[in-house]
Amino acid sequence: MRKGQVGTSRPAAAEGRVRIGVVGAGAFGRRHLDYLSRNPYCEIAGIADPAPAAAALAAERGLAYYADVEALLDGARPDGVVIATPNALHVPVGLACAARRVPMLVEKPIAESLAGARSLSGAAARTSTPILVGHHRRHNPVLERAREIVQGGAIGRLAAVTALLLLRKPDDYFDVPWRRVAGGGPVLINLIHDVDDLRFVAGEIAAVQAFTANAVRGFAVEDTVAVALRFAGGALGTITVSDAVPAPWSWELTAGENPLYPQQPENCYLFCGTAGSLAVPRLELWRYPGAARWDAPLARAVLAVSGADPLARQLEHFRRVIRREEAPRVTAEDAARTLEATLAVHAAAALGGTVAVGLDSG
Repeated sequence: MRKGQVGTSRPAAAEGRVRIGVVGAGAFGRRHLDYLSRNPYCEIAGIADPAPAAAALAAERGLAYYADVEALLDGARPDGVVIATPNALHVPVGLACAARRVPMLVEKPIAESLAGARSLSGAAARTSTPILVGHHRRHNPVLERAREIVQGGAIGRLAAVTALLLLRKPDDYFDVPWRRVAGGGPVLINLIHDVDDLRFVAGEIAAVQAFTANAVRGFAVEDTVAVALRFAGGALGTITVSDAVPAPWSWELTAGENPLYPQQPENCYLFCGTAGSLAVPRLELWRYPGAARWDAPLARAVLAVSGADPLARQLEHFRRVIRREEAPRVTAEDAARTLEATLAVHAAAALGGTVAVGLDSG
């Protein structure tokens, strides 16, 4: 089959097994390969990446290798594809998958721009191709429980939200040139996760104000950010970000998701309502047992939740999406709203004012 042709059939998966190709063999791609190799219902259909290191990795692991996504799609005919390329390639690779009706798991962000996100979303809709976007934290039982508490009314009407993303990236992290220029900073690389977390738990973001600074390192890219949010439900929120400070208050260092980061016994999100407040990820629920007044003692309860690896859960969900057993938990349209709110941080900082958020607003 020639490049660009549409495949009309693929090998059927037996007994629930699916064949998944991985496009992009960098750090994220390798992590997906590791999870795929551990799932008994998944088979790696091949790796697509033009880099010599990718060919060497495929040979080392005994996997089929393809120089580009079209070759993978038309040669291996996978049941699904994980897109773990650089951000700029998410849309063109996704369009190739949509043209062949191959379900895809696209790493965040879904695209570099809203126009790109709309293009991919539209192509997938026209071809009825499922897209799952890799905001993997939504598969974490801690965030699921936080969403249940906040949206279920256990803390009353949500009034205020605070999020912290404070950590220190090592100096050699910036030896990669693109990490020192616009687009390579904590807003699009890290903060987009936290924006999605807040949307998932607290609801839609309606407006953004922000300041950014690069005074600590002096690179063109930001190292510190202050964000103010207005949620559609009326709550107000703040996010403080810096990747230049030794501090324990970030999801990476408090949630224990990734063994690369030593877990700290702290929280990074506060959801404050009229009947109580919830600190996350430790799931500390604060309420007055009696009369609600500031000179009365507060009661603290730590909510129990079962532990689970969100990336493993995401992969299992993707397998079911491929088999049309479940709808994507994070759709292209949903991920585009997270992208829009994140891009609004840079836009608000440049404008020096408020940026309204809402895909229908233009």
